[in-house]
Amino acid sequence: MQTPALPDLAHTAARPVHWLATAAAMAGIVALAGLLQPGPATATATAPEQRTAQRGAPVPAPDPAGVEFPLECGAAGTTVARHAPGDLDGDGRPETVAVVHCDAGSGTPPAGVYVLTRTSGAAPRVVATLVDPADRKSVEEFAVRDGAVFATLLGYSSLDVPRCCPDQEEQASWRWQGQAFVRSSGDLARSA
Repeated sequence: MQTPALPDLAHTAARPVHWLATAAAMAGIVALAGLLQPGPATATATAPEQRTAQRGAPVPAPDPAGVEFPLECGAAGTTVARHAPGDLDGDGRPETVAVVHCDAGSGTPPAGVYVLTRTSGAAPRVVATLVDPADRKSVEEFAVRDGAVFATLLGYSSLDVPRCCPDQEEQASWRWQGQAFVRSSGDLARSA
């Protein structure tokens, strides 16, 4: 029989008295933490937070249903493919970003990406166009997070490319800066 090279460690042969001592020490630490609390918060609300608090309940994001979008579709009408809320300008009230295209029965109609807002009591309205349908892009992925809009835009390198099969992809994002949305975009990537 071979004897271990290391001496026996204390925790490998713990007795009930060791466990009781550990439990008592932990209870003491928890009790002490309960007694040591920070003082009351003294932060002052900013102007948008004060306006929201004065009005009561939070304002819901604008609903894109029934909004007149600047999209020429004739008798076909428009389809809101996706929409997402988010406070894009930091005023404490959410805007809605909507991906909209003509209601074509088939194919891949170009999309527009619009920002909607609502002033107190008024109907939602379009305040910015992030992607114009005239650019002939479709939107594959779309998200609103951390005060910015993110989208994957699909397009065509030439008129010879069939309109069913975009051959260009671009990652784009928009963030409110000052008085306008500023676009950042990645490189165009050709798909095989």
